[in-house]
Parts: sequence; structure tokens; C-alpha cells
Amino acid sequence: MTAFLSALFWFVVTLGVLVTFHEFGHFWVARRCGVKVVRFSVGFGRALWSRKAKDGTEYQLAMLPLGGYVKMLDEREDEVAPADRDAAFNRQHVLKRIAIVLAGPMANLILCVALLWSAYLIGVPELAPVVGQTRGIAADSGLREGDRILRVGDQATGSWDEVITPLFLAAVDRRALPLEVRDASGVVHQRRLALDRLPADFDQARLLEVMGLIPSAAQDGPTVGLVLDGSAARGVLLPGDVILSLNDQPIARFSAIKPLMQKFSAQGQPVRVVYRRGEAVAQATISPKLSEIEGKSVWLLGIGPVTHVQVTRYALLPALQAALQMTGIKTRETLGVLARLVSGKASPKNLSGAIGIAQAAKAEASGGAGRLLLFMASLSLMLCILNLLPIPVLDGGHLLYYLIELVSGRPVSESVMVAGQYAGLAVLAGLIILANFNDLLRSF
Repeated sequence: MTAFLSALFWFVVTLGVLVTFHEFGHFWVARRCGVKVVRFSVGFGRALWSRKAKDGTEYQLAMLPLGGYVKMLDEREDEVAPADRDAAFNRQHVLKRIAIVLAGPMANLILCVALLWSAYLIGVPELAPVVGQTRGIAADSGLREGDRILRVGDQATGSWDEVITPLFLAAVDRRALPLEVRDASGVVHQRRLALDRLPADFDQARLLEVMGLIPSAAQDGPTVGLVLDGSAARGVLLPGDVILSLNDQPIARFSAIKPLMQKFSAQGQPVRVVYRRGEAVAQATISPKLSEIEGKSVWLLGIGPVTHVQVTRYALLPALQAALQMTGIKTRETLGVLARLVSGKASPKNLSGAIGIAQAAKAEASGGAGRLLLFMASLSLMLCILNLLPIPVLDGGHLLYYLIELVSGRPVSESVMVAGQYAGLAVLAGLIILANFNDLLRSF
């Protein structure tokens, strides 16, 4: 229940911020264009809180945090007093209506840059793009354990986050992808990842596994990455040592050490540790120390695994430059994924809905403020792009109608707009159902 409530909380916070900025974009430009705003709502359904300002605008927080809306004065929806007709949305010049509709997605785009800028100022923990074990296509293409991926195609890569999407796009296209890597000895190599060898029906959700590429960070080898000051292992073990066994119990994964320590050291008895240092195998007897972790007493050696986590942080202006550059990269990647979904190359099983967003928001929040801001920036950009799709009921659908009006000199007929609304709702409902169905399948 705690995990569910935590995911729900971060879902509401994340979506609430993004929706508020989106609707504020519509609201702000509508006001500047002289349009009267009747209601500004964050969320749908029954109002949990509302307040009417002196200018007559009602501000509302509604029960369902799945979106929001700005209701403007419009003669097509309500009776409008003669004195207010000039402030009605439908009475505005088509260019003003275009500006008002476009303002929501643009607010999300600006928010994306601002969130990325903030994230890079705070610092974003990211996994360095270091290769772990390889087999199959990855091994045949020359990738080796310890290689650091410097470039994918013509794009520089500083983290696994920046590697995954270009790999995915090339994989669904089934085209070879040039890589630039630096091996463990510091020598730079050019590789050609033979993704054209992937079978047509490969499992897109398991892309790295299918191509035989395991990130080093995903490996759980029993190699010591750090030894804490004042710990039981201080002065005995060193970073780089490989733990082979505890009390003759073989160790294959670092994550197995902690539970075995509780088993062997119930009363603080010494533990015999066999380890490899370089080519030599040695052993030592270590008395663990009792520590408090999350309110529980546990026996620890005081060692940590090898990690490839790096913190990406910039000064004020370089952070802004990095934010703008990353916004451009993510825009191209998002458009690339959407194009492949439409063409059928990318599986619709990759879509995620509210459940997936909630789980991702919770996971990113646990990684710190930088990770959460990075996630929110990506989601804000996604909202910007999706809302610009020419689907009726979305901002892009309204823009399409107004562009037709701008070119033809007359508005789209009411019957066409109503038919478009129904078609758009059907498409949107289908996508939402599919995305949430995918989430449910992944949960079981």
C-alpha cells in the first residue's frame, strides 16, 4: 500500500505541474488577446476547491488529475451578453485563436528547458555508458567488456539514457549503427553495430538482451568498489578485490553478500572471506560491525559494489546550453519514435499509460531531485509534441482547423468539427486504453 500511495503521490505532483503550466500558457495568451476566461481548471470532474476572482474567472482544482482545461467565453457554447461579445473566443481573428491554442504546447516546451536547466544545475546522477558482458551481435560487432560508448551515430553520449533511444530507433529500422568506443586501456575504436542482423520479430522490450549487450551497471558481480572508513573491511579489502566466498559459500553476485552476512554473523562472529586480488587468491577473517539501516540492525563488512554512476552538473550558462541541446535531441528522438509507431515499425506494446508514468515518477523521485526534474522535462516535452498532433480534441486538431480557415478564408463547418471531435475522442480513448492495458500486462 505504501508503494502504491508513493507512486500515486508522485504521479499527481508530476502531472499536476505539467498540466498547470500547459493550461497557464492558454490562459496567459488568451488574456493578452482580450479573451475572457471563464474557468481555469487543473484536473477534471468534481471540484475539490474553487475560487472566483474579482474579474469573474473561476480557479478550480478538480478530482481527476489526468489533465485540465481553460474555459473561455464562446458564443458556440453559452449565451454571451452583448457587452461581452468582443471578449468571446469565437469572435477573435484566426491568428489570435492560433496563438491561444499554440500557447499550451509552447508552455510545456519552455518548461522542459527550465526543468532541464534546473536539473543540470542541481546535478543529475546518470549511469555511464560502459559496456558489461557481450555476446551475439554486440560481441560480433567488436564490443568488449569495459568499452565506454562515446558516440552513437553522430551523437555524443554521456550516459546510458543517451544511448538507448538511438539504439532503439536503429534496431526497429534494422540498420547497422556506427559506434565510437573507448576501451578499458583508453584506445578509441570505431565499431559497426550490426543491428541489420536482428530478426524482424525481435522483442523490442528486451532490445539490449536480444543484441547481447549488457550495461556494466546492470551486472551484479562481487567486485569491491569501495571500502568505507572505519568499517570492518578497512585495511583488509581493497577496491578491485573480487569476493569469491564467505565461510565457503560461493559468491556470484554482490547482492548476495548482505543476506549471507546476517546468516553467518547472527552474534557478530567472524566471517572467513576468500577473495581474488589481481591474479592472487587470498583469505581473511573479518569481524563484521553492527549498523542501523532503515531502523533495522544489520551486520556489515562496510564494502560497496563497483558502480558507474556519474553526476552530470554544469555552471549557470553551460547548464542552459546543455538544456537547450538536450531539448533538441529529445525532440528529434520523440518524433522518431512517433513516426515508427505510426509506420508500424515500433510495437504499440511500448506505449505506457498512467500506471507506467506513476511507477516511473516514483522511481525517478527516489533517485533524487535531479532525476525527477529530468523525468518531468521529458514528460513535458512529450506533452508538447503529442498535443501538437493533428488529432481533433487535441491542440493540434484545433490548429489544423484554424490553418484551413486561414488558407481558405472561411471557418471549418460546425458539422465537420463535431465529426472530427468524435473521431478524435475515439482515437484518443483507444490509445489510452491500449497504453494502460500494456501497463497492466507489465505488472503481472
